[in-house]
Amino acid sequence: MSLMKTKEIMEIIPHRQPFLLIDTIEELEVGVRAVATKCVSYNEPFFAGHFPGEPVMPGVLIVEALAQTGAVAILSQPEFAGKTAYFAAIKEAKFKGKVVPGDVLRLETEIIKVKGPIGVGSAKAYVDGKLVTQAELTFAIGGN
Repeated sequence: MSLMKTKEIMEIIPHRQPFLLIDTIEELEVGVRAVATKCVSYNEPFFAGHFPGEPVMPGVLIVEALAQTGAVAILSQPEFAGKTAYFAAIKEAKFKGKVVPGDVLRLETEIIKVKGPIGVGSAKAYVDGKLVTQAELTFAIGGN
């Protein structure tokens, strides 16, 4: 059973369709880590052009889904409620496999460092237990 579905996720992060790229939160340690899922459907708008005849989820959107997962972890803290986590850097991004319609992405982001409004997350995405993407994500908390 999922801890959070779309409605609860949207209460924490500001993303909305078509840019909300996580479907559920499966695990959450507030301020520490989150695990999310994304059920990749052939109906995703990006598949119309990436690539016709051979749909592949863009790597940058997998990284964005990982960032949204980390944002749920960090913005679940009371002191960051109602704020936004903005990208500040992406390091060491590696893409090790394709993500295609029908795949279920398991997105894991662990917050490894926070200093004031700046933080760093270690992020990994899996399909069927196989690592498909990994990156170090730096974010800045801003907004209200």
